[in-house]
Amino acid sequence: MSEVTAVSLFSGAGGFCEGARLAGWKIACAVEADVQACRTYAANFPSVPLHSGDIARFLADGEASLPGAGCLAGGRIDVVYGGPPCQGYSQIGPRNPEDPRNRLYEEFVRVVEIVKPRAFVMENVPNMMAMDGGCFKKRIFEAFRRAGYAVVDVMAVASEFGVPQHRRRVFVFGLRDREDGRQIEGLVRALMEELKAGRPVTVGEAIGDLPEEVSKDDSPLPYPAKKGAKAPPFQEFVRLDCDHPSLSAEAKRGQTPVVEALHNHHTKGMWARRRRIVAALKPGARGDALPASLWSGKRGHKWRRLDPDKPSYTILAHMHRDLSEWIHPEHDRWITVREAARLQSFHDGFIFHGSESQQLKQVGNAVPPLMGWAATTAVTRLLERA
Repeated sequence: MSEVTAVSLFSGAGGFCEGARLAGWKIACAVEADVQACRTYAANFPSVPLHSGDIARFLADGEASLPGAGCLAGGRIDVVYGGPPCQGYSQIGPRNPEDPRNRLYEEFVRVVEIVKPRAFVMENVPNMMAMDGGCFKKRIFEAFRRAGYAVVDVMAVASEFGVPQHRRRVFVFGLRDREDGRQIEGLVRALMEELKAGRPVTVGEAIGDLPEEVSKDDSPLPYPAKKGAKAPPFQEFVRLDCDHPSLSAEAKRGQTPVVEALHNHHTKGMWARRRRIVAALKPGARGDALPASLWSGKRGHKWRRLDPDKPSYTILAHMHRDLSEWIHPEHDRWITVREAARLQSFHDGFIFHGSESQQLKQVGNAVPPLMGWAATTAVTRLLERA
């Protein structure tokens, strides 16, 4: 089919949009409320019109409120996509059914009703479908059905799509002018199955070429040399000096203001007591493996060192407050922003902006680009086949 044109909602720093870009989509415009995430988005997608502000104001007054002189004026929008904030649904949060963020899906539905795309795809945590006895799933599905879409949800694990991370998410797919989701359910699930990668990518394969030394002031470091004549396939995908079938070195460097420099390779400092705890943790170990002289054993997951031979556990926005669950597998320090970004499948030319805390939050909130690529590619194929 011809190029897919899409509107991105709840765009964050641009993880889902990076996936869409990998899938060959044209992003007509993007919407994001967080000012710091908008800085990162604008730097990495300079040609995409960005509505920076409350989504409730987007299209509230018709086409005049659109950025870029009206992205709808140029013709058909094929897809609306995005990931509404998940904190109200997340298992690690309070899971309050009255959290106002739980109703942001209504803004997604509102935009879909106005734009009338051929399809949509919405990402969130699995608990969105299960919370409060499944009432939110029922409300979400009914809202999209009233808007004229058949709806199906698919659970996905990031590590199955080339992301070096065991991150579970749900994607809600919708197709216009279909009354029954059962008509497309089997096709959507088969398409997602087709896009799965081979064996999982490990933490060691993802970040093993990055230096122990970190930047003290967030300034770029010299770009690290490859370890060996040929980089592992995932490193070929993320490294600035490697071509990959999905992403050329030129495309990656085109987003980087300093050619072949290592950006965002910095992390929080560490107090002496914490350094002793970290030094006592073996790769893959948690706080409940520590001697009582170092840790009481309460909240055994409080301290976790990544295992270099396995995919990472979930990268979360919580990192911006406390990195004790994201300890480097070999070095006695926290992982850096760049290492967290790699574990989310961002290539090294994707630069994050703002304070260190803001960067960690942006990385943790992002849809992993390769997971976004799978979802957007599935939508492209759905539009071709359905």
